[in-house]
Amino acid sequence: MPLPRAPQPIAIADYGAANGYNSLLPICAAIAIVRERTRPDHAILVAHTDVAGNDFTALFSTLAEDQDSYLNKDSATFASAVGRSFYTQILPSDSIALGWSSWAVHWLSRTPMPIPDHVQISYSSDEAARKAYARQAAEDWHEFVAFRGRELAPGGRLVVLTVGLEPDGCSGFRAAFDAIVTTLPALVAEGLVTAEEARRMSVPSMGRDEKAFRAPFAPSGRFEGLSIEHLEMFNAEDRFWSQYRLNSDAEAFGANWAAFLRASIFPTLAGALDGGIADARAAQFVERLEAAVAAHLAAAPEQMTIPLAKLVLVKKTGSA
Repeated sequence: MPLPRAPQPIAIADYGAANGYNSLLPICAAIAIVRERTRPDHAILVAHTDVAGNDFTALFSTLAEDQDSYLNKDSATFASAVGRSFYTQILPSDSIALGWSSWAVHWLSRTPMPIPDHVQISYSSDEAARKAYARQAAEDWHEFVAFRGRELAPGGRLVVLTVGLEPDGCSGFRAAFDAIVTTLPALVAEGLVTAEEARRMSVPSMGRDEKAFRAPFAPSGRFEGLSIEHLEMFNAEDRFWSQYRLNSDAEAFGANWAAFLRASIFPTLAGALDGGIADARAAQFVERLEAAVAAHLAAAPEQMTIPLAKLVLVKKTGSA
């Protein structure tokens, strides 16, 4: 990718940063390669972006304290943050040399509607809900690509790692989502949550297949100056399952997956409580859900399928 001349900084954008852990090693790798082409004092600016409600305190703590942070490896690299949704333009036009996004664009910009018979749309049989989620996923991918087309500098690249789809159209993680769906009625029966709150608990995420990823670029192969340089659909390793096969520790298997779900999905479910994530029952709800899901998965360990997609988008040289 073309690099700007000093003193203009080389801008790298992390789209969907969360707490930063998914960004540290990839961005360090990118910076190391960029340094092969620049002077050590040429400034590199990394802009971490996420929605306004993201825990930016945790992000900056990660950047300051983690041994893998680029701030601890390169003295001419600087960090910043943007608290806005990446479904809009959030950085200056033609400014970003390299964009990175991992485990982010499968999250929809909004929940189209409650899923009446599940928490994950892939496993719903409600046709209206499936159409609403598919429509929202298409609109969001269109907007994400369009605004990155404006922000990338000519010749810049955007690397995206996100959730794909299995051949049957499901987003994977079936055993994990089944464990959640099995647990929620028990929490209703205990009186911890109401039936209406449980009904509202839907995960606003959706994987995409190759056709969906290519849709904004049809028929010319270009969209907002961008084209797909690389697109790969693959299944990731279930590392917790691999550990289980070595040690046969079912409790650790269940606990590991439940902890992952607690970090990635449970806050969204807790947001459906009457008082939202600040509801007085939220902490207890998350604790009870984690314990129950861990026990459910430990009782019958099952390998998760993890369909992913890896894309590289490139902006044509000289485009506006």
